[in-house]
Amino acid sequence: MPADTAMSTSTTTPMPRRQIGDGGSHGLAAVDLPALGLGCMGMSDFYGPADRNESIATIHAALDQGMVLLDTGDFYGSGHNEMLIREALSGRRREDVFIAVKFGGMRSPDGGFVGIDTRPAAVKNALAQTLKRLGTDYVDLYQPARLDPAVPIEDTVGAVKEMIDAGYVRHLGLSEVGASTLERASTVHPVRWLQIEYSVLSRGIESEILPAARRLGIGISAYGVLSRGLLGSDWRQRADALDPHDFRAHLPRFSGDNLTRNLALAEVLSVVAGEKAATPAQIAIAWVLAQGPDIVPLIGARSRTRLAEALGALDIHLDSGDLARIRDAIPAEAVAGTRYDAGQMRMLDSERRLPMD
Repeated sequence: MPADTAMSTSTTTPMPRRQIGDGGSHGLAAVDLPALGLGCMGMSDFYGPADRNESIATIHAALDQGMVLLDTGDFYGSGHNEMLIREALSGRRREDVFIAVKFGGMRSPDGGFVGIDTRPAAVKNALAQTLKRLGTDYVDLYQPARLDPAVPIEDTVGAVKEMIDAGYVRHLGLSEVGASTLERASTVHPVRWLQIEYSVLSRGIESEILPAARRLGIGISAYGVLSRGLLGSDWRQRADALDPHDFRAHLPRFSGDNLTRNLALAEVLSVVAGEKAATPAQIAIAWVLAQGPDIVPLIGARSRTRLAEALGALDIHLDSGDLARIRDAIPAEAVAGTRYDAGQMRMLDSERRLPMD
């Protein structure tokens, strides 16, 4: 059966759990989380218009399947995403949901980004706004979206620690930081997870960052597991029809020859998918799940159809031969183009080892 039509759109497998962030030498109990989380960003921003009713229905479907980790950011839609989640959670018990929030990204009225602010006072102010928008008195995990070059990470983490001690935050996370920053942050307070892009096309964390995280007892919250759609089965049909507000139109991996080369690399997923009666997207998710029990992939589904497809990845087993075959067919150095444009790449502490033009 062709990979584009072979489809396991739901799972009969109960949602598996993963133990994330034992704190290493801090000796903390790990946090018990579902193996997949729902990334809610696309319901408010970056990928063009989203259907509000379908977004809420997708959140409900995820929760009903045991996918209780909801990932958001206070700057997603300049607060829209948090308010959407509040609406979706109306009538549900707060303790049945794990809400992770990123902060620090500053937006202008026209939607542009105007910098990062993670000063201690800004941390507390942002959290106050988030609690109001979410309609809750605590968030489960709070994390700066990027490293602020003007603020020592110890100061930012110290402010989050104060909010943890006060009961407004349960756990600390970090996003897109390098190994040395993880080390420094961990001297102030245990870091539960590092949120960072990780997929078969984005494997930059494997050399330094992932080993450091594991040494420190820090879990991985992996976003971009489908490389923003490059690894999805229908990308070829829609690559030329991106909404003008879809930020992928400005990403190097989606432009010109880079796109052609990357789609060719990803073809191995279609082959494996055909053999497993699955879709390429399901294989891509299963690949990330297979990289370790301390990794939770975030699924950026904006519809129940996409969510059901993603959940089907839980029924797929990739053996050592499958994993080696995929790695051999997609050498990390063969991927064409950087993850973001040059300006945004400079903001990534996780990429600081790479030369920048």
